Amino acid sequence: MGSKRETGVTAMAGSRHALRAKRGNRAFLAFATAVALAGCSVGVADPSAPKAAPATPTLATPTITPGHDAAAVAARDMPFPAGGTLEAGVPVRLSDGLREVPRWTPGKENVAGTSEYVKEDGCVVSAKVRGNQAALAVSGDDRASTEALFHYLDASILPAYLKPETLRWGGEPGKPAPRVEVLVYTGGERGGARATAVYARLFSASGSSVYLSVSCPDAATLAAARTDAEAWIAVVPPSG
Repeated sequence: MGSKRETGVTAMAGSRHALRAKRGNRAFLAFATAVALAGCSVGVADPSAPKAAPATPTLATPTITPGHDAAAVAARDMPFPAGGTLEAGVPVRLSDGLREVPRWTPGKENVAGTSEYVKEDGCVVSAKVRGNQAALAVSGDDRASTEALFHYLDASILPAYLKPETLRWGGEPGKPAPRVEVLVYTGGERGGARATAVYARLFSASGSSVYLSVSCPDAATLAAARTDAEAWIAVVPPSG
């Protein structure tokens, strides 16, 4: 049996370890919240993951691979239940059509898979594609997979906070196109905070995700920026 002094030292060490763990958990949650509301994104840590697919300015002509009609998939709407029609392992992409819109200018371009666009009124759009998302994917369920992605970014984001929306599914900027279903989280209701909308979808079949955040000084400028982003940034279907 150890002395009282040894017992006290051991207890003190355990207490310090628990305090450090608690502080680490609080720091992670604070960081994740800042990521979701500031218009940035975090990918699932995977040292072996290849670089994220770069943004593409136009929709490439889909190619046909044996047993999979990529052109047919690209020509139809992509609601959550249709996610299984994508070819396994072939990632989606995001277009960069917003760079052509008046009052918007490109910021950083394809830095760690992220591109930014800045508007004259202070709004910022951040677009990111991530591959190797299998750790979060719920097989055959793109909606549940997307909810898991939001939870990974910020554990306080519950499925009830997410609202369904659509973005363009390929096509040419300024012209009618099929739609792809996504989930949206909005923030910035507190005084002094930037108004923010975060769009995301994790495609369980392709193992890739798209993340689009719009951050503005206030609700009025956010509404206009969201209209631009939804009209000019497309989720580009896999080309096969």
